[in-house]
Parts: sequence; C-alpha cells; structure tokens
Amino acid sequence: MPKTGNAPASRQRRKKVLERAKGYRQGRSKLYRRAKEFVEKGMTYAYRDRRRKKRVFRKLWITRISAACKLNDTSYSSFMDAMKKKEVNINRKMLADIAFNEPDKFSDLVTKVMGKQGLNENI
Repeated sequence: MPKTGNAPASRQRRKKVLERAKGYRQGRSKLYRRAKEFVEKGMTYAYRDRRRKKRVFRKLWITRISAACKLNDTSYSSFMDAMKKKEVNINRKMLADIAFNEPDKFSDLVTKVMGKQGLNENI
C-alpha cells in the first residue's frame, strides 16, 4: 500500500504562519522555520502588551489629572482623597478627559470638591 500524507492540512498550517509573518523583514517572512519562530515571539509580545496597555493608559490618565491639579494649586493625592470623601464617583479616564479637553470645568470641579468656594454645592 502506498504511504499517505496530509498535504492539505500541513500546507494550511504553513500558509497560516506565513500569512501572520507578512511584513517581517527578509527570511522572517519567507522561510517557514524562521517565520514560525518570529510569529510565536510576536504572539508572546502581543499577549504581554494587551495587559501592559491597561497600565500605560492608567499612568497617562494619572499624569494628566496630576498636571491639571497642579494648575489648580492642589496635588493629585489630595484631590483624589477629597473626591472619595465627597463620594464623587468619576473614574480616572473621565477625569483625564475633562482635564485635557475642558480645563475650565475641571477647575470648577476642583474648587467644588476641595471646598474652596462652597462646601454643600451639588456637582
């Protein structure tokens, strides 16, 4: 009996790897063995960086809020503490957006939360 192979499936596997390696330079996109190594490495980086992205964005939001707080003569930590004490539930993403795009509204929020003008004003 003749030996049988599984050419369609193996070709499909190789094709999938080479498809993912498009855009890589030199043999990394042309040679199957090299492409497989670098695709696996790329998938590792992608997995890691999907988690890292969340940290990077939170860091950016905190930096923007901190800069806006400094413009309003307060620190980030005291502002966030005052927000918690006043039970104002606005997440850092929204605060950073307000601070970046609408600095006047952010300064109003700071004055209300920090109690510089009126203590019992509703936000």
